[in-house]
Amino acid sequence: MAETIIMPKLGFDMAEGKLVRWLKKVDEAVNKGEVLAEIETDKATVEVESPAGGVVRRLLVDEGAIVPVGLPIAIVGTKDEKIEEPAEKAAGSNAQEATEHPDLIPPGLISPGPTPSMPAPLSAAVPVTPMAPRTQGPLGKASPLAKRLAGEKKLDLASIIGSGPGGRIVRRDIEAVLAAGVKMAQAGAPAPIPLTPHADESVNMSRLRQAIARRMAESKANIPHFYLTHEYKIGALLEMRRQLNTLLPDEGKISINDFIVRAAALTLRQFPNLNASLNGSSVVRHGAVNIGVAVSVEGGLLTVVCQDADQKPLQQVSSELRNMAARARLGKLRPEEIEGSTFSISNLGMYDVEDFLAIINPPEAAILAIGSARQLAVVEEGAVKPGWRMKASLSVDHRLSDGAEGARFLQALGAYLEQPLRLVL
Repeated sequence: MAETIIMPKLGFDMAEGKLVRWLKKVDEAVNKGEVLAEIETDKATVEVESPAGGVVRRLLVDEGAIVPVGLPIAIVGTKDEKIEEPAEKAAGSNAQEATEHPDLIPPGLISPGPTPSMPAPLSAAVPVTPMAPRTQGPLGKASPLAKRLAGEKKLDLASIIGSGPGGRIVRRDIEAVLAAGVKMAQAGAPAPIPLTPHADESVNMSRLRQAIARRMAESKANIPHFYLTHEYKIGALLEMRRQLNTLLPDEGKISINDFIVRAAALTLRQFPNLNASLNGSSVVRHGAVNIGVAVSVEGGLLTVVCQDADQKPLQQVSSELRNMAARARLGKLRPEEIEGSTFSISNLGMYDVEDFLAIINPPEAAILAIGSARQLAVVEEGAVKPGWRMKASLSVDHRLSDGAEGARFLQALGAYLEQPLRLVL
């Protein structure tokens, strides 16, 4: 019997998806579980498997169409059976109109469902206040003499800070710039190059960027965050990593982040309130420990999920995360690889960031932000010596947990990071 395939819901806040590419053609055989299409959500492009086996009898939407969740996109059946068109077809035959007129696309829906699903991309840190758009340059705020001198010397008034009343550029400001150029030339340094002002540029936000904006605004507006930071001694961890990687091929080497994911997963067993989500007036403590890891992709960040990370050995955690990160950058993720996280980690250590505060990824209860491993001068037993240190900051939903519990989590995490043999036993 023919089965109608619908646009799947690949996340609890997904309202629509874009049919990027069909992997099967009409009258082509398809097995249950075989990849049928590539669908782009707000977060990523994922490969969607066919829930039924048979022959592709109808492709109901065109490539490029934006289709609401739940509407039919294809029909799979036997080769000779009579196929009836579904009563409600997706508006996929007019994909160009949906693409050219994004204002006609229904807005994303937010569902407070208790089951964690596909997390939105993570913000790596607390939002920074954007710079105000540049206004017209200060050409009208210069004295006539200053304008004439600037013109003669070919100086850009927009690059000069005025010292006169109200920021007005006066003669002494022009002379100061010229004097600075002479001193630099005498010292063998090039004179300052006048800056040319650039016009404002308007750039449309990508679907991924829109999703990040929506989810992070929702998180900061609705979740009462509190933050805790702890510094760890990681000399032993770095040495164990070095020894392990001498035994592994280049494509299988273990990262510091792999140790952290495994350590966090084991620690969460002791702190169910941090491996939880809020459902009305009740707290859902998740039985599985699924760690979402932020991955930088073109246009933003998204999370890949290591399912049951507490049940897997370190090398398996490392292999899965490495493969998922590579597929994320290629847009080849599967739905289960970006949904179901119960706790998240964002690591900016590779960018030489000492520490930062991450925004919680709803509906999770907490997120761990990892800074760089640094060799510092430390005091141990009254003596100053070199030592490796790393800071981690925990952001917690204050509705689900409190400062003391968050502090105990960070202490317990240290038992694994500072005694890393526990992570391979």
